[in-house]
Amino acid sequence: FIPAVGRRTRGFRVGKGYLRTMLTLSSRCWRTWWPQTRTFCQNTVILTVVPRTCSDYDGTIIELFVHRGRPEPLDLHLGMFLPTLLNQATPEQQDAFFMPAWNLKIIGTYAQTEMGHGTHIRGLETTATYDPSTQEFVLNSPTVTSIKWWPGGLGKTSNHAVVLAQLYTQGNCHGLHAFIVPIRCMTTHKPLPGVVVGDIGPKFGFDEVDNGFLKLENVRIPRENMLMKYAKVGKPDGTYKKPPSDKLTYSTMVFIRSMIVGESARSLSKACMIAIRYSAVRHQSELRAGEPEPQILDYQTQQYKLFPLLAAAYAFHFMGQYMIQMYHRISGDISQGDFSEMSELHALSAGLKAFTTWVATEGIEVCRMACGGHGYSRCSRLPDIYVTFAPTCTYEGENTVMMLQTARYLVKSYSQASAGQKLSGMVSYLNESQQHHLQAQPVTARSTVVNINDLTSLVEAYKLRAAKLVELAAKNLQHELQLKASKEDAWNNTSIELVRASDAHCHYVVVKTFAAKLTEVHDAAVHLALSTLALLYALHGMTENSGDFLQAGLLTVPQLSQVSQRVKELLSQVRPNAVALVDAFDYRDEILDSALGRYDGNVYESMFEWAQKSPLNQTEVHESYHKYLKPLQSKL
Repeated sequence: FIPAVGRRTRGFRVGKGYLRTMLTLSSRCWRTWWPQTRTFCQNTVILTVVPRTCSDYDGTIIELFVHRGRPEPLDLHLGMFLPTLLNQATPEQQDAFFMPAWNLKIIGTYAQTEMGHGTHIRGLETTATYDPSTQEFVLNSPTVTSIKWWPGGLGKTSNHAVVLAQLYTQGNCHGLHAFIVPIRCMTTHKPLPGVVVGDIGPKFGFDEVDNGFLKLENVRIPRENMLMKYAKVGKPDGTYKKPPSDKLTYSTMVFIRSMIVGESARSLSKACMIAIRYSAVRHQSELRAGEPEPQILDYQTQQYKLFPLLAAAYAFHFMGQYMIQMYHRISGDISQGDFSEMSELHALSAGLKAFTTWVATEGIEVCRMACGGHGYSRCSRLPDIYVTFAPTCTYEGENTVMMLQTARYLVKSYSQASAGQKLSGMVSYLNESQQHHLQAQPVTARSTVVNINDLTSLVEAYKLRAAKLVELAAKNLQHELQLKASKEDAWNNTSIELVRASDAHCHYVVVKTFAAKLTEVHDAAVHLALSTLALLYALHGMTENSGDFLQAGLLTVPQLSQVSQRVKELLSQVRPNAVALVDAFDYRDEILDSALGRYDGNVYESMFEWAQKSPLNQTEVHESYHKYLKPLQSKL
């Protein structure tokens, strides 16, 4: 089954050499679309079997591929199906489904998105109607737009799916709930009766994953297949008991959005590592006549492209750590019946998912262009990083809609603060929104608000900017309502300001978290390097959003010029440590998989070796010459 030599494991022969090479760039890039699913499914099997069955196997080899950073057919099984069972299934359901899923007897996916509805999940059309006579749910896809579309692993890999469907019982609709639906025979892997399932075809990226479609036609499942840790449908009559919070149904999405913040850091850091390492190897043009060509990393324009992105990668890394810790802490509270912080977790994960993925997606492309023409080659790995990461801007919630969800929470919090309610968490700054220092006043009246060399002062400036933009959005929304616009129209007419407010809130949270993390760093040299990056991140953000800081009276025009000059100084301070700062991300060459970003700097040798492996170079003269060009030349 697996063409390798080495240790035998449950019928699989797995060799170290094969493990080292099977996911390298040279074997990956030359494959066309559909064979990749076969190959990566094969790889997934090996990488799943070996760690579980070979306790004495070389752990470093396994580590290379357990955290390989590429999409795989089992990603949704591991990342969404299993967490959903853990978080939403009863103990009895976990006994029935979790261990078979952990042992890969059940291979699952998470089927939420439909052809006609994605981010607006309340609009999903798939139905699950309870039949009390058989104590079963009957699932249907009533329209073409209700066909499940996009779930990874659904096309050819999964035999079960967590299906999000509108629950109907006793003639009433109770909204979206999660159901475990068998979709393929456990013996033959063929679709079960009433199940129409397949692959959706080629995409912009993710060629390794069989994203699929699912149409359900009167598919019956036992009552026990509805996940009932919180919401319940009783037997035999189907009496419905609602959950403590409607948001509990979406807990898996909140988990994934929290994870995406960290993934933004990982993908951006890989792109920065490639671009900065390559920029230290590449020599181009002349800075001074008669002198050797300098490293392109010495050019200020190259530093301005890359170093703020490097700072953002570090900022997002710390933000990702914070979000996962916050998620687990609040999940623990929820398990104890405390739902008080769930709304903030939902709002913050939505906003930061959008904020970080927008920055990272744009930043990866900047890194690619910073590598010149070679960045366009897949040997750089940058095109693959981009097409793999870009979908994060739309999956698990389209980013603009995510920002608007955060804005809804911010406006509600602003109203509560205005009414005298004490806020906590990351919106506590709105308690100050009625105090005098947020009212319009000359900049000279508070000229010491921003000290551009003091990170604490910069955090305060970002806080005041966020407060001002939230206040502006809330007042504009209220103004629209006073004009007798409906709530829906008022919201739509204010949506630009609402997105800006959410963006400012998220930016403040990231700067605040970066600054707070520095207090945990006790090594003086490391603290200095990270403090420089934190200052660069905050000040570069000021130059990019200067209008907000000027409008809020937090900066004067002369001060803004000082900020721009300080950014240039910070670029030169980062330069000596730039390569070391990307090396600290500690991606091995096997994981980074980039000819341009090699640790040893042998860029050009690696590129030439890679090019020679092209299938077109297997023959000196391609068959197309004899078949087409030579006959044409003979006729001319």
